[in-house]
Amino acid sequence: MKAVAYDRYGSAEELQYRELSKPIAKSNELLVRVRASSVNPVDWKIRQGHLQLLTGFNFPRIVGSDISGVVVEVGSEVTKFQPGDEVYTFLNPIAGGACAECAVVAESSAAFKPKNITHEEAAAVPIAGLTALQALRDLGEIQAGKKVLINGASGGVGMFAVQVAKAMNAEVTGVCSAKNRDFVKGLGADFVLDYAEIDFTQQPQKYDIILDAVGTKTFAECEKVLQSEGVYISTLPSLDNLAPMLTSWFLSGKKAKFILANPNPDDLGFLRELIESEQIEPIVDRTYSLSEVAAAHVYSETGRAVGKIAIAIDS
Repeated sequence: MKAVAYDRYGSAEELQYRELSKPIAKSNELLVRVRASSVNPVDWKIRQGHLQLLTGFNFPRIVGSDISGVVVEVGSEVTKFQPGDEVYTFLNPIAGGACAECAVVAESSAAFKPKNITHEEAAAVPIAGLTALQALRDLGEIQAGKKVLINGASGGVGMFAVQVAKAMNAEVTGVCSAKNRDFVKGLGADFVLDYAEIDFTQQPQKYDIILDAVGTKTFAECEKVLQSEGVYISTLPSLDNLAPMLTSWFLSGKKAKFILANPNPDDLGFLRELIESEQIEPIVDRTYSLSEVAAAHVYSETGRAVGKIAIAIDS
């Protein structure tokens, strides 16, 4: 099968479009013909070697985590899916494997793809959509009427966070650049702040939930604009936030938390319902072919993508 892989950590130039062996599904797995994937920052951070203590030095490594595709084979213990089913999910980013013509997926992490969107749009959902949902619902305990601020509202996670929060009837403030103001407003945000003009941590408004989807604000900076029982959630672990995350776990009052998405099929099903009822729309900024994954990584590294970057994998 064709895949995009690398033999050593480094720049996007290390990515090679090449022929590799097709994976074999175990008894509890699906063999999926991948129709689309997407690029998440964790993909190129792993490729650059920032997580090599976790990822090790077992090469070649196929890049990518998000998957939307068609089941072609099922293991002997699989009961929920059959060949021909369209599914979506994400693979463990540490292992990778999505930017390939075929991939194996555990039955326990797969869900049926939303029917009203393309594979490219569906592949934009799993990591970013689940990060937004699980952060706001599980860590933030979002409720109708709560005041929610999304820092990085025009990016992949931010795009879904704004829409998920509005679907749950929260009041949403999105923080982004001036050029993306209309985009974020179009997602449903009640208020939009230009980060170049306004530092939300210096404003009088207080929030029940602050989701920092881009890792540019620490808990210490955000604490003053959190309600007394407010929650700060970061998508990026950092030394600045480690101590408050540990201490606030045991104390009442304001909390600092870190979100790491879990490929829960029930949650993917919940997102599918929101998409099919048109409460959430995956927005794809650019689409690249499988042979253009290196260019997609370079674009993602600029931090200028609005929404998600999709990878189309031809049948």
